[in-house]
Amino acid sequence: MSRQTIDLSVPDLSGKRAVVTGASDGIGLGIATRLAAAGAEVVMPVRNPGKGERAVAEILRQTPGANVSLRALDLSSLASVAALGSELLAEDRPVHLLVNNAGVMTPPDRQTTADGYELQFGTNHLGHFALVAHLLPLLRAGHARVTSQISVAANRNAINWDDLNGERSYNGMRAYSQSKIAFGLFGLELDRRSRAEGWGISSNLSHPGIAPTSLLAARPEVGRAKDTLGVRMIRALSARGILVGTVRSAQLPALYAATSPEARGGALYGPSGPGNMGGSPAEQKLYGRLRGTDDARRIWRVSEDLAGVRFTN
Repeated sequence: MSRQTIDLSVPDLSGKRAVVTGASDGIGLGIATRLAAAGAEVVMPVRNPGKGERAVAEILRQTPGANVSLRALDLSSLASVAALGSELLAEDRPVHLLVNNAGVMTPPDRQTTADGYELQFGTNHLGHFALVAHLLPLLRAGHARVTSQISVAANRNAINWDDLNGERSYNGMRAYSQSKIAFGLFGLELDRRSRAEGWGISSNLSHPGIAPTSLLAARPEVGRAKDTLGVRMIRALSARGILVGTVRSAQLPALYAATSPEARGGALYGPSGPGNMGGSPAEQKLYGRLRGTDDARRIWRVSEDLAGVRFTN
């Protein structure tokens, strides 16, 4: 099968409510578009309302009559996360699918969230951790599947337990890896705790491989005035069909993990091509850094304290 024909079938999702973070562009927009086309009601929490409105217009262009709506969310602000949680709880509608897709990658200089946490750890991990905690009653009511988007970067570097905030030393890629390792450990621990406590939630992980998304592109809001050399190389390889995937193929592992009847809790899904950089989605061996249950319990405790939330039955 050529790279251009790689795809998957999304089952009928009529009557399901899906929440997708980071759905205003790139991979997240692609995921939201496919879920809406399959009949789901898609809630799109976004930081930039203008981008969000353009994303909704694009979904409606592709699927006239799709049931999509915007909500406000800045994952780098725990107050914003709590406000979204309160809004959705007030609507009292079960959530059947949650795709934790949004993220920020490798600001060249250390930045912090509204709450003073290193930006990548605070956004990629803590913001989503808090969101799941706030939405837990709705996720339980919907017997939800939670899919958390990690990265191949979770297979290198480590959590710096003595300097989670990068206050003593900061390296953008090490901090990014740490955020994705922490997030992956959380996603796996969520599945274990759900089974132990009878929450009825299934939680798994996905990663998009390598593709020319906006994560490494020029992003003035994170201090990156121009595209990185890395994203320029990835674009060139992607255009030639060499090794890496496309923005379209990079959507598929999360779609599979979130919707396939064959996908299971506690598993990792990613591209199946060489080096797991591109190709059709498939289950993959858990990265070594994600296998430690002691580390998973530790990051859960630390994250509850830092985010000021508790997972209550």
